[in-house]
Amino acid sequence: MRTLLLAASAIALAAGCSPAERSEQATQPQVDADGIVDYHFSDTYREHLRTLSSDEFEGRAPGTRGEELTIEYVSNIFSELGIQPYDENGYTQPVPLVRISPTRVTSMNLTHNDTNSSLAYRTEMMAWTPRVVESMDVNDSEMVFVGYGIVAPEFNWNDYEGLDVEGKTVVMFVNDPGYATQDDALFNGNAMTYYGRWTYKFEEAARQGATGAIIIHEDGPAGYGWGVLAGGSPVRFDLARDNRNMDRVEMEGWVTASGAEKLFANAGMTLAEAHERALASDFSPISLNTKLSLSVENEFAYIDTHNIIGYIEGSKYPEEHVIYMAHWDHLGVEPISGDIYNGAQDNASGSAGVLSIAERFAAGERPERTVVFALVGAEERGLLGSAWYVDNPMLPLEQAVAGINMDMLNVYGPVRDFVVVGWNNSDIQNFAEPYVVAQNRYLAPENNPEAGIFYRSDHFSMAKKGVPVLYAKGGLDHFMKGVEYGRENNARLYADKYHKPADEYNPEWDLRGVQQDLWIYYRLGHELANSRAWPRWARGNEFEALRLESESQRQN
Repeated sequence: MRTLLLAASAIALAAGCSPAERSEQATQPQVDADGIVDYHFSDTYREHLRTLSSDEFEGRAPGTRGEELTIEYVSNIFSELGIQPYDENGYTQPVPLVRISPTRVTSMNLTHNDTNSSLAYRTEMMAWTPRVVESMDVNDSEMVFVGYGIVAPEFNWNDYEGLDVEGKTVVMFVNDPGYATQDDALFNGNAMTYYGRWTYKFEEAARQGATGAIIIHEDGPAGYGWGVLAGGSPVRFDLARDNRNMDRVEMEGWVTASGAEKLFANAGMTLAEAHERALASDFSPISLNTKLSLSVENEFAYIDTHNIIGYIEGSKYPEEHVIYMAHWDHLGVEPISGDIYNGAQDNASGSAGVLSIAERFAAGERPERTVVFALVGAEERGLLGSAWYVDNPMLPLEQAVAGINMDMLNVYGPVRDFVVVGWNNSDIQNFAEPYVVAQNRYLAPENNPEAGIFYRSDHFSMAKKGVPVLYAKGGLDHFMKGVEYGRENNARLYADKYHKPADEYNPEWDLRGVQQDLWIYYRLGHELANSRAWPRWARGNEFEALRLESESQRQN
C-alpha cells in the first residue's frame, strides 16, 4: 500500500509539469525493499561528505589550510560541472574578518547614591566592546531599564518611547513578550521573533544611540545556560568593516538573573516585578538609580576568509535568482589536544548537499531564472560569511526569489516528518509541501520554537534583507524505527557530537534521509527557477515590510 501511495503521489505531482519535466521526474523515484523512496539523488554525495569532513581538511576553520583545501575542492567540482564562477577571479568572494581578543575586562562597577558595588566578570556578568579599538572605558553611565528593548511597529510596541539614551546604558530582558506570556496573540506567542534575539537588542540599542547595552540572562527565555556565555573563550570575530564598528554601542554585555536582582533593588523592585512592568501596556523606561563603569582592553588581528560561489545563469530572467546556501566552515583543530573538529554533520552534510544539487541542475536544461550555489564561510563565528554576502551580493537582493538553506542534514535514514524551522514565517513552505507529500511525508513545525533556531543559521542573513527562505530538513519520525529512535539519535548528536571532535563521518550512515530532503530542495528550487512565483512573508512578519519594499523596487 505504501508503494502505491508513493507512486500515486509522484504521478499527481508530475501532472502539472511540462513533458520534459515529467520525463525527468519519472526517472527519479525508486522504492527499496522497505517500501521507502530512495531517490539516489547523487551518487557523489557520500564522497563529498566523506572528503570535506576528512582529517586532511583539518576541521575547515577560516584562514587555515583546511579552508584552502575546501576552496580547491569545491572550485574543482563547480568547474567540472560547468558552473559559472562568482567573478573573473574565480569562485571565491573574499570576506574580511577581525579577531578581537580581550586582554583585560574589569568588573562591572556600580554606584548607587553613595554606595559602590560590583558584578564580577564571568561569574555575574560578561561584557566586551564590539568596536575594533585597543581600549574602551565607560564611566558613570546611567543605567535605564527598557523592558525587552524592542521597537516593533507591526506589534504596536516601543520600549524606548520618550527616552533619550545618549550616554546611558540600557538593561533589558532576553526573548520577547510572547514567550513571557505564552499568549499566541502577542508577538508570535511561544515562538521567538527576531525581536527576542540578543543580536536584535544590541542593534536596536545602537540605533537608539545608547552607550552600553546589557541583557539579563535567564536559562528558559535564552534557551541555554549561563555557561554558554561565560564558559568559553572571550575571543570574538566580526566583519572587518571600514568604520571599525564605531556605529555599535561602546559596550555590549549580559548579567545573570542574580546580578539583575541587585540592579533592580537599587530601583526599589524585584526581578519578578520588573517582568510584570515590562509587560504592562503603559510601560515606560525606568531609571535604575545606578551608574556603571567598566574598562576593556583588546588585541585584534585581521583574517581573510572566503565564500565559495557559483551559478547557472537564467535563460530568460538572469537577474532574478534562487539561492542555495550552506556553510562550509567548522571549528578547526583544538589547540591543546590537537583533536580535529571534523564537522561531518555540521556542516559537511549541507555543503555536500549544495554540490549535489548543483550537479543535478548542471545536468538538466538551463533554468529560466539564475540559480546561485553559495557555500559561505565563518558561520561558526557568527554567520559572518552570509552577512558579508547579503551586503555585497552577486545579484541585487530585490531580485532574489527565495533562499534554501542546508545545515546539519539527516544522516540517520528516511523519516516521515519534514521539519520547518520558522513555521508559517512565509509561504515558501507551501511551495515545498507537494514534494513532501509526494514522498508520503508530512510538514511539521520545530518542537522548540522558543529557542529562536530560525535566527541561528545563514538563511537568517537573507531574511534580514527581506528574502523568504526555507530552512527545513528531516526530523525524528523514522519510517521503520519510529519517533523514539529519532529522539535517541538526536539526543546523542547534541550530547556527544555537536561542536565536538566526535562529529566524524561514519560509513554506516543511512543517507536515504538526505536523499529525501535533497529531492525536495531540488524540486522546490527547480519550480521557483522556472516560474514567475515570488514567495512572500506571512502578514505581520517582522521581515514582510522589507519584501514589500523589494517588490516596489522591482516594479519601478
